Amino acid sequence: MKSAEEMNFAMEAYADMVRRICFVHLKNRYDTEDVFQSVYMKYMLYEGAFESREHEKAWFARVTINACKDLLRYFSRRKWVPLDVIAEEREALDDTAEGILEVVLKLPEKYRNVIYLYYYEGYSATEIAEILGRKENTIYTWLARAKGLLRETLGGEWA
Repeated sequence: MKSAEEMNFAMEAYADMVRRICFVHLKNRYDTEDVFQSVYMKYMLYEGAFESREHEKAWFARVTINACKDLLRYFSRRKWVPLDVIAEEREALDDTAEGILEVVLKLPEKYRNVIYLYYYEGYSATEIAEILGRKENTIYTWLARAKGLLRETLGGEWA
């Protein structure tokens, strides 16, 4: 079990990343908080050692993505969200960010993951390949396709 100091460091270092990954996948605040707690419980109980801080950060990214996938698979997940929840979350975004976020959220999962890890977390294609367990060239292909889809949808030049 992790010490209080290790937990505090992990919360300060990775909490924003974990929340953003959750929101990109789950698209609502309540499920995001559930998965967030689950990820940190897994971390607290994790007995292994990390090679470096980058390895620890990659562990958080991978565990968060897997936890989101598990939640989405969970017993034919509900297909509706109350309108007041949607309105509340959209108010937090400005118009430009809302439009871009909406388009990114509509991308297929594999493209969403690489776009998030590349642009928001600053991982290289090589690092993303390790995190997702794919070949580096696959990541480059997915990035190119995701950019193409975003360019088509948003118009003009993107990234």
